[in-house]
Amino acid sequence: MACSLTRAQSAPEAREFPEAPAPAIRENSAVVHESLTLDVASIAAEDELPEAPSQQTTPPAGTGTAPPATPSTTTAGQQTPPQAGSSVSPELKGQTELGKEQLQKEEKQRVLGVIPAFNSVYEGTVPPLTPGQKMKLMWKSTTDVYVFAFAAVTAGIGQAQNSHAAYGQGAEGYAKRFGANYADTADGNFWGNAILPIVLHEDPRYFRLGHGSFPHRFLYGMSTTIWCKRDNGTEGPNYANVMGNFIAGGISNLYYPAADRGIGQTVQNALTVTAEGIIGAELIEFWPDIAHHYKVKKQAKQDAADAAARAAQMANPNPKTIAPQ
Repeated sequence: MACSLTRAQSAPEAREFPEAPAPAIRENSAVVHESLTLDVASIAAEDELPEAPSQQTTPPAGTGTAPPATPSTTTAGQQTPPQAGSSVSPELKGQTELGKEQLQKEEKQRVLGVIPAFNSVYEGTVPPLTPGQKMKLMWKSTTDVYVFAFAAVTAGIGQAQNSHAAYGQGAEGYAKRFGANYADTADGNFWGNAILPIVLHEDPRYFRLGHGSFPHRFLYGMSTTIWCKRDNGTEGPNYANVMGNFIAGGISNLYYPAADRGIGQTVQNALTVTAEGIIGAELIEFWPDIAHHYKVKKQAKQDAADAAARAAQMANPNPKTIAPQ
């Protein structure tokens, strides 16, 4: 009885919803759905957002914007030194801690581990030197052991060539030549790297360029003898260096023999000190490149030797020790 009642009640419900209108309803729904889809697609096309800039891997052509530089690598897999460059910024004036840190770094710089490079900035932007710091660098450059050794060697060469013959030979002649050579260097440092730079507000340091072609960098190194950076961040004629060399040459007339005094000797001494300055500038400019080149070359040889040793070990492995049974 329960089953028959259930079937009797379900029959009218089936008659209330006939199957005939269903195709029409589905057809109308498809039309409406298609219309809505077209409308949504058209709206999306009109409001489509441009691609996010972060997805671009290269800058658009013609914008003049270059991708950030990355350090190149050599065939040995070693990174080349980044393009260096150095400058002085007056905005950093007064930052005593930064100035002290830079000065301490400069006082330890040497070329070939021997030649002092105290008056040089290899990279980065640094504050201008204070008058006290200029005097300190001058004093350290004048009293370094290398300066005394260089004067000793030069005096020996001069004695062998009998230059400034009035000095004579023997220990006395050597001592006079040594004193004259050291005085030339000390006078040049005193006037060209301290007194005149303080008075004229010039920076006596060499600012390494560190990038560009060899001729460009070589000419830049030579130009620093007559062109320099100033404490206010500008550049101009290197009056301190030029005048300092000639002042030192003029002072040399006080201790050179009478036969070797005069305008000619003054100019010769000034040009000699200038030539020494050019040689020093070129060493400071290119020594990091030379050192890096030989470091990479040495590392490449070491890597090749290590690879050969590993290959030999794999080809001829050591026999394992077999325990007696």
